[in-house]
Amino acid sequence: MFFSSKDRTKLQGAQAETQAEQFLQQQGLVLQQKNFRCKAGEIDLIMRDQHYLVFVEVRLRSNRQFSSAAESVTWQKQQKIVRTAQIYLLKHNLLDKARCRFDVVTFDRLSGHPQWIKDAFGGA
Repeated sequence: MFFSSKDRTKLQGAQAETQAEQFLQQQGLVLQQKNFRCKAGEIDLIMRDQHYLVFVEVRLRSNRQFSSAAESVTWQKQQKIVRTAQIYLLKHNLLDKARCRFDVVTFDRLSGHPQWIKDAFGGA
């Protein structure tokens, strides 16, 4: 079966999200929702870490020629994630109730091991 480059990238991204979810669950986090989407954007994983609601961006980089996976979470991307998280909090009536954190889990194609960056940027 032939996969286009775009299909292959989507499949690899979905596999990275699944791997990140499993890794974070091994660290004691509990999945709340996968792939929350709204007009503002998408959040890959929303998890509970004790008293924190954690919004997780998963990044996979197979070619480090331009930037690392962590560096690909630009200020603009961070702002989009924060806006999306605010919508999630409003939708679930959690805006003033949840302590939030924004984490990033990256995968470098060479190692395949996750790098977990807790509290990677400020937010909601």
